[in-house]
Amino acid sequence: MPQSTDDPPQKPPLIGALLRVPALAIHRKLIRDLRASGFDDLSPPHMAVIQYPGPDGMRPSALAERAAMSKQAMNQLLKTLEGMGYITRSAAPDDAGGTVVNFTDRGRAAYQKMADILLDIEREWAEELGPKRFQELKTLLGDLWDTPLIR
Repeated sequence: MPQSTDDPPQKPPLIGALLRVPALAIHRKLIRDLRASGFDDLSPPHMAVIQYPGPDGMRPSALAERAAMSKQAMNQLLKTLEGMGYITRSAAPDDAGGTVVNFTDRGRAAYQKMADILLDIEREWAEELGPKRFQELKTLLGDLWDTPLIR
């Protein structure tokens, strides 16, 4: 069947898919390996809170913005993670009031395990692509990290 002029191109994948598919693979491996390491109550939505650079000292509204979700959805995630013992919420130390989020010891342990898993992923990907090409990929993505394109 011929492709309609209104259909999106099928090949090659556009940048969204080229970034999304590896990111989803990373998230699946993180959850699988975290669960195998005793953090079996974590699920993909929790990554919005415990992802790099972690929630320590952040306000729930900033976490919601970082995760591109509503404040209400973020507060539900925080309530769940607090109940599971990964984070605490406390009064902000400044005069502005509000709440800040911090890891508990369990949260820090999960975060450290995530870092270990990500280092394993980097080793696997460097083997697959070759060290030079993998480093180029990281360098290019790093170049975009703090540009207006990402913010």
